[in-house]
Amino acid sequence: MWFKNLQIFRLSTDAPLSAAVVAEQLAQRPLNACSALDAQSFGFTPPRDGGDLVHVVNGQWLLALGVEQKLLPGSVVTQFAKDRAREIAENEGRKVGRKEMRELKERITEELLPRAFVRRRTTFAWIDPKNGWLVVDASAPAKAEEFLEALHKTLEALPVKPLRLARSPVAAMTGWVAGNEAPAGFSIDQDLELRSPEKATVRYARHSLDGDEIRAHIANGKTVTRLGMTWNDRISFQFGESGAIKRLAFLDVLKDENETDAANDDERFDLDFALMSGELARLLDDVIEAVGGEVVGETMSAAVATQEGAGKVA
Repeated sequence: MWFKNLQIFRLSTDAPLSAAVVAEQLAQRPLNACSALDAQSFGFTPPRDGGDLVHVVNGQWLLALGVEQKLLPGSVVTQFAKDRAREIAENEGRKVGRKEMRELKERITEELLPRAFVRRRTTFAWIDPKNGWLVVDASAPAKAEEFLEALHKTLEALPVKPLRLARSPVAAMTGWVAGNEAPAGFSIDQDLELRSPEKATVRYARHSLDGDEIRAHIANGKTVTRLGMTWNDRISFQFGESGAIKRLAFLDVLKDENETDAANDDERFDLDFALMSGELARLLDDVIEAVGGEVVGETMSAAVATQEGAGKVA
């Protein structure tokens, strides 16, 4: 339930969204098992077994994209193709050319796919219709792009756009570290990455960041591209150069506040989701304020947001 990484997008709050209507449309693209010759399949699944496709708690939505992938490494296909080419050379006395080798690999892939193991994974997304957030729990932009593409194929009019910050996170983080002063509500932890214009990188892990060594790196032209931070003693995370929030850790003081007796697993799930979404909404507001606010632009479709923004919210 607890998100670990945030790929962040904005939803227009001008266009009202109905959870019932969205769930009805998502039902048109369910996750189906891979057929014999499918390498992978995509589709939406209930975030809770037996539940709705849009799980709603206190006006907050949780969606889940399921992906099935056949595990067929290219090295395995290549080895089978080489063995087949060797048999042809021995039996027919000729060498297999490049074109024929490509055709062999294609045929072998078709032969092996029905016998390949299937791996299933799920990507979750949180939607806050009131405050205009769409957040995908993914460490890589490609997973967010995958989710948005699947969502767009079902909800073509979804008014989503990438988050655009008024100030570069790199400039903001470099200023905080150089001045040894975090923005209000935040503290600086002990994880840091610095990079020079020539791409030389220095990383610190569990290391004090208030020494002269760090300041010397910045004075020599390096900038901060990743910084460990804690928000209000409740959530620790790593802030990235393009605005990503990764390695989220919800601290014990926060979870202790939610230690009420739940009647069952479903009730516990809802309590956790309500707490997480409420805290993340406040965290995102404070992060945006810390870096100088947002750039307000035109809303774009999910497909355009995927092409223009998903890779920039790494």
